[in-house]
Amino acid sequence: MPLAAARRYAPDFDATPGEYLDLLDTHGCTHGVLVQPSFLGLDNSYLLSVLRQHPRRLRGVVMLEPAATEQELAALAAAGVVGVRLNLVGQPLPDLTRPLWQAFLARIRALDWHLELHRQAADLSPLIEAAAPAGCRVVIDHFGRPDPDQASTDPGFAALLRHADSGRVWVKLSAAYRNAHHQSARDAAAARECARQLLAAFGPQRLVWGSDWPHTQHQHLATYGPSLAALADWVPDAAQRRQILGTTAAELFNIPH
Repeated sequence: MPLAAARRYAPDFDATPGEYLDLLDTHGCTHGVLVQPSFLGLDNSYLLSVLRQHPRRLRGVVMLEPAATEQELAALAAAGVVGVRLNLVGQPLPDLTRPLWQAFLARIRALDWHLELHRQAADLSPLIEAAAPAGCRVVIDHFGRPDPDQASTDPGFAALLRHADSGRVWVKLSAAYRNAHHQSARDAAAARECARQLLAAFGPQRLVWGSDWPHTQHQHLATYGPSLAALADWVPDAAQRRQILGTTAAELFNIPH
């Protein structure tokens, strides 16, 4: 596949739809959500082709320019797209208060899609506040990306917790290794504490899980099975895990249940 001209890295291995579906089958997952990776940029064609092959089982989150038209968005929705990702790691922050962005977010809201934000915790709160007037749902990636040295004491993470009261913010419990230095016992404890605080603030009705497969740049550290098993460490209560993996995910990603 053609890679984006401006990218932070390029993977050097394949991760095929067949492998992904086999992983879902092996681990008892009925549905999956494909998220456009940063290294493919705004070319969502491959993701869309896979969604169209598996319309009952897969949903997608794409990357788009805010100038995308209602017609373009409607076509994406028909293919199974349920959200737009802004991967802002290493990127200038967009001004979501601008009319162009507010109009785009309003179109997302009208489709009942969500806006996924991938950015370090220190910058999340202003982005969430800027998106709020449009009323769209916001999904925060990878625990909110707290600083590895601060973890749950990161002021940006604390600010994220305060947005739980809005009722419009969800957080993805995924890829704790992206918020760590050395994958040590200390890192595992930090992820556990972050998850505890997120669960207390948002509840299982606004937390979702992600495998982060194929774990690009961290494939030497993670595989699908242990990533799923980690949820039991982060959320010890089985009923809450069932809600996160079931009802919450189904409602957020528009999966019939």
